[in-house]
Amino acid sequence: MARVTFRKLRLRKRFPLRISRGEISESTNLFIGVAEGNHVGWGEMAPGIAEGADTAETGETILRSFLSDDFDAGLVHETYARAIERRVAPCALAALDMALWDLKAKQAAMPLFRLLGLGRTSVKTSITVGINPPEVVHDRVPILLDEFAGGALKVKLGSTDGVDADKQMFAAVHEALAGKRLVPVRVDANGGWTLKDARHMMRWLAERGVEYVEQPLAPGNDDQLVDLFRDRPLPVFVDESCSFSRDIPGLAGKVDGVNLKLMKCGGITEALRIVATARAHGLKTMIGCMGESSVSIAAGAALGQLFDYIDLDSHLNLKPDPATGVRFKDGRVLPRDVSGHGGAIKDA
Repeated sequence: MARVTFRKLRLRKRFPLRISRGEISESTNLFIGVAEGNHVGWGEMAPGIAEGADTAETGETILRSFLSDDFDAGLVHETYARAIERRVAPCALAALDMALWDLKAKQAAMPLFRLLGLGRTSVKTSITVGINPPEVVHDRVPILLDEFAGGALKVKLGSTDGVDADKQMFAAVHEALAGKRLVPVRVDANGGWTLKDARHMMRWLAERGVEYVEQPLAPGNDDQLVDLFRDRPLPVFVDESCSFSRDIPGLAGKVDGVNLKLMKCGGITEALRIVATARAHGLKTMIGCMGESSVSIAAGAALGQLFDYIDLDSHLNLKPDPATGVRFKDGRVLPRDVSGHGGAIKDA
């Protein structure tokens, strides 16, 4: 019988992250260990109001209520299906699901990415710079690019001060990149633009070499994606508008790709379905993250070879990261060659 333990840890960000919906400087995340015999599988939950569990305490309560005495840790897909049926919050389910996959891979004495038939990715991760005044951006971008050389740069826009503030901030990014090696630049508006502003900003950003724009419109305005997609000057990805594989058919023909997050979809089990469904509909794929440590990032990195774009950098902005699990090499976030996904709390 599996033994389940819970632990809550406070994670502090080195640089507070401000997006269109607000600023985050720290969080308390829930870690779960699922043990059988000599093996322990690790999972992590980053709380999120949109996911139905806004605190680590709420997540633990949800999971304790869901896990029965006859819980079988080997039935990963069945456990996921029952959890969805019971309306377990996806971010809480993600912690359990990744722990079960970690345990299964450890029992098989295989790295999780190899258990899933994958290799290590060649795709470089984005390094995120949040919404900030131009003078802060001008100083911070070189720091990020020096410390995490080889990665791409994801710029958060969608300022509540409007598109003029977005332009000023992006101009500071552009200036900070002057004279440096070519760095791919992506933009994420986190739903902060109207349709009119999105059209204008996408043309403006295309002229400045941006690769793609993520979540230009608020999720409630998905019906407007058709108009935006029709004459788009840049590829359009959605994040907040896509949580599960069932969301993808309705987005086909309206976007170029989808960004999945383990905290949104409930873990690795559904992430695999999202990728398969997106590919079936001709869409590109991306994996992102929320306020997670190296435990959850390791689970995401194990899937890295499945994605066209990767945004797994939240652990790089922690001071300190309470966990280990991945390597950063030449701009890539890579899983370790150990059994399981490789993520674990340092003092566990």
